[in-house]
Amino acid sequence: MRSWTTRWLSRALHQNWQAASATAENKPRTYSRFISVVSGFPKNLAQSKYKPGKMGDDAWFIANTKTADVLGVADGVGGWRSYGIDPGEFAMVLMRNCERLVKFSRFDPIKPVNLIASGFRDLQDNRKCILGSSTACIVVFNREDSSIYTANIGDSGFIIVRKGEIVHRSEEQQHYFNTPFQLSLPPPGHTDVLSDRPESANTTTFPVCNGDVILVATDGVFDNVPIKLLVDTLQRVEGENDQVKLQMCANSIALMARSLSFDSKFLSPFSVNARRNNINAMGGKPDDITVVLATVAL
Repeated sequence: MRSWTTRWLSRALHQNWQAASATAENKPRTYSRFISVVSGFPKNLAQSKYKPGKMGDDAWFIANTKTADVLGVADGVGGWRSYGIDPGEFAMVLMRNCERLVKFSRFDPIKPVNLIASGFRDLQDNRKCILGSSTACIVVFNREDSSIYTANIGDSGFIIVRKGEIVHRSEEQQHYFNTPFQLSLPPPGHTDVLSDRPESANTTTFPVCNGDVILVATDGVFDNVPIKLLVDTLQRVEGENDQVKLQMCANSIALMARSLSFDSKFLSPFSVNARRNNINAMGGKPDDITVVLATVAL
């Protein structure tokens, strides 16, 4: 009797283990994802016409695939306006090209620098002959390994906040003060224009955790909002899955950046950097402002 009971228990346990194993194998794997929002302002509100994915001379996109979430910003170089060239068009088309490549899965999620290069190459091949320059920053969340892969050329950038601390951030690329690395397509004859290769972008990889907050923004944010103020604002939405609350946070950062940019008595990050370069400056730096905000969530 005891032998039969032992065999029965062994068989039952084995069957339960097989059933549990089959359930685990058939259960779809769950991946983390980005919950993303965008906010911002053109520098000249009265003179700017609304276009999707554009904030004055800034441009942005958010795109998703089955295995990746992608955030991108670009900042058109305003100096081209004196040549009759719309600085924002270059940045906007570059970001649209990158967005299209993502949506058609024609990119490698662990090599965002190749995405920038392909978007720029498509811009070069554009029949419309789009001229100008811009910075570019791409952040890709690869769901397969819960890591972000980034490529940044110029002075747009990103920060990642976890438990009230910056755990990862981009590095500015400057030729000299207030002159960032940039992708360029100058008019014929303009041989003295700064023009950096997409491959010169800084690239990084960093594992992220559920609840992390990622801010991707143009220099209109980083030049005007002190980093501590940014972190204090971002930590309020750590682990937040409510898109409305995320939108309110993004709006808050954009409004803060715009207000400080027009404050002539404020010692902004831009004026601090100017003084480090022996330039006597005070106040914010009026600029286009783009905020792309995301949290990592299951």
